[in-house]
Amino acid sequence: MSTDIAIPKKTINGKSVYKKETFPVLEMTCAACAISVESMLKSVEGVKDAGVNFANQDAWVEYDPAIATPEIFQNTIRSIGYDIVIEKENQQEVKEAAQLKHYRAIKQRTTWSSILSLPVVIIGMFFMNMPYANWIMMALATPVVFYFGRNFFVNAWKQARHRKANMDTLVALSTGIAWLFSAFNTIYPEFWHARGLHAHVYFEAAAVVIAFISLGKMLEEKAKSNTSSAIKKLMGLQPKTVTLITVDDITQEIPVTQVKPGNLLLVRPGEKIPVDGIVYKGESFVDESMITGEPMPVEKRSGEKVYAGTINQKGSFRFEAEKVGADTLLAQIIKMVQEAQGSKAPVQKLVDKIAGIFVPIVVGIAILTFIAWMLLGDENAFTHALLTAVTVLVIACPCALGLATPTAIMVGVGKGAENNMLIKDAESLELAYKVNAVVLDKTGTITEGKPQVTDIIFSSDAPINELKSILLAIEEQSEHPLAEAVVQHLKQESVKPIPINKIESVTGKGIQANYNGKNYLVGNEKLLSEWKVTVDNSLSVRVAELQQQAKTVISFAENNRAVAIIAVADKIKPTSKAAIGELQQKGIDVYMLTGDNYQTASAIANETGLKHFKAEMLPSDKASFIKELQQQGKTVAMVGDGINDSHALAQADVSIAMGKGSDIAMDVAKMTLITSDLNSIPKALKLSGKTINTIRQNLFWAFIYNLIGIPIAAGILYPVNGFLLDPMIAGAAMALSSVSVVGNSLRLKMSKL
Repeated sequence: MSTDIAIPKKTINGKSVYKKETFPVLEMTCAACAISVESMLKSVEGVKDAGVNFANQDAWVEYDPAIATPEIFQNTIRSIGYDIVIEKENQQEVKEAAQLKHYRAIKQRTTWSSILSLPVVIIGMFFMNMPYANWIMMALATPVVFYFGRNFFVNAWKQARHRKANMDTLVALSTGIAWLFSAFNTIYPEFWHARGLHAHVYFEAAAVVIAFISLGKMLEEKAKSNTSSAIKKLMGLQPKTVTLITVDDITQEIPVTQVKPGNLLLVRPGEKIPVDGIVYKGESFVDESMITGEPMPVEKRSGEKVYAGTINQKGSFRFEAEKVGADTLLAQIIKMVQEAQGSKAPVQKLVDKIAGIFVPIVVGIAILTFIAWMLLGDENAFTHALLTAVTVLVIACPCALGLATPTAIMVGVGKGAENNMLIKDAESLELAYKVNAVVLDKTGTITEGKPQVTDIIFSSDAPINELKSILLAIEEQSEHPLAEAVVQHLKQESVKPIPINKIESVTGKGIQANYNGKNYLVGNEKLLSEWKVTVDNSLSVRVAELQQQAKTVISFAENNRAVAIIAVADKIKPTSKAAIGELQQKGIDVYMLTGDNYQTASAIANETGLKHFKAEMLPSDKASFIKELQQQGKTVAMVGDGINDSHALAQADVSIAMGKGSDIAMDVAKMTLITSDLNSIPKALKLSGKTINTIRQNLFWAFIYNLIGIPIAAGILYPVNGFLLDPMIAGAAMALSSVSVVGNSLRLKMSKL
């Protein structure tokens, strides 16, 4: 959806006010496209500033509405072959539909160009002398170049009209001229035969380049199509309908969009809370992990706040709507994730960065080569001029350059998958090796993410087996979320419950039961104090020790005497300490951020050897802290698993989600660890370094090849030894450079992490 953001008022002639809006951009295929769209938006009269994010396909424009309008922006962008969605309604749906249509079109073009290119390559490489070989190749290559590859020509023309050039320009020129030259040689071979030269054709080079580049664009488009799924899932957390309680105490279902502040709403067991509000009547426990990240459901009574998207547990309650629509905490999280994703610089791949310089230089060299041969050549000047100009364009064809980054990325991504790391895009691999600060969420990242029984300590004279069966029977009847942890623990020990009928819940304190004439209590200190329960000194000492370790302690009493204590906590993962230590040894600052209290955070930090931590952090606090680190010049990796981490993940330079966490976190993050083992993080940083080195090597060889090949193709050796590079050899050299790049990338597959 379009977002209007308030800008400090600035006036022109005392009356104009600047406005800032965000619009989805359609039809962008590379980072160079984003630069073109951005420069065109900035050129519109009345636009103060503009920016385009290629990663999430959005443009923001700060403009004077008295001079410029969204319609003008749309017409300007359409003039160079792109489009923006200016309608306020269903913007996101229009954008997603257009992206899906675009992806399907690219997929179809890639499939057919690959099918038709294969026989052209086979004939061109192995059956060149078969009857009508050139005519067959021309028949197969023509639709590949001019039908399935027509977008390259259309985009190149639109760029040229505005005196711009990108990779489409070079693809269109090299494949177009290679096809024209080959078609001429197929139709009029005697032109060359009369001059004692063989009429070579390069249909396979033209077709393969189109197929290869189309494949790269298809893979990129598929990766990009997932960027908005996190936002969609966040939006899906809010229920579509709510139960309204009318003034006559009648319940009725209404759409959530119709809820107004002050409405009284009913939430039943297991339902999602639709809007922010305050409990009016009733009691329950609510799972607020999406907001706080903490695993323990929170008890809600009259007067306490509840938040949209959180999940009600076993009780039901009525609450008064306080914040609705865009004002809810969930809506704020969605907005913050969108802004954090949109604020990132576009993925400026090196190939796209230099395209604007490289393309005009190559075209210029080809033209200069033609002119030089026409002026300085002998009686075959035109022949040599045409051959050398075409050879320059063929040898400079962007195959090796275009494959340098994607092949290394593809191998790197595959290597990551082998090591339990799912890597979404090149950006995270490009940045991860620079990381010098790692921010870890506590719950589900450093810890297991759910409350578990860590200790059950019985008094020395207690009949343990009988008491365990009674405890299990009581806790099975409890609605308290910690009771579930006790039940699971006892069942793992193969304890069998005994039938107890007289069980009564004591709200906010615990549970009371009668069995065989004895009174049993399970609960907190308030419950024990109310029943004047005595606690042995040995158990009291252990309670203090367990609380010091930030564990929640539940007491179990029989006839006003404590017979056992149960400690419940979120356990630290076995590998967390080693992984944190390895990162710190590499000179990386490691921070833990948690919504939990200071005592718990301090206990976890001490146990894992963490030097930096912050407690009681809201989702926005985590993102703000990451922004602070970035402002200090740090490259920050954020590791989290919950919805509450999504804003921080979107803000970080490198975002890593734990695979057992929420779908939202995994969608926002650029890397997902399939296991919950934090040892994968140092491996991910190492993989990034190796991938970047491979990309640099690939680009080095691609550029060296061009630096050496282009002058030779232009005929620089002709005055020395009469050597002229045949376009056929140039095509083979181009293919060889691509093979060398792919081969170098495959070396990464053999390396160890």
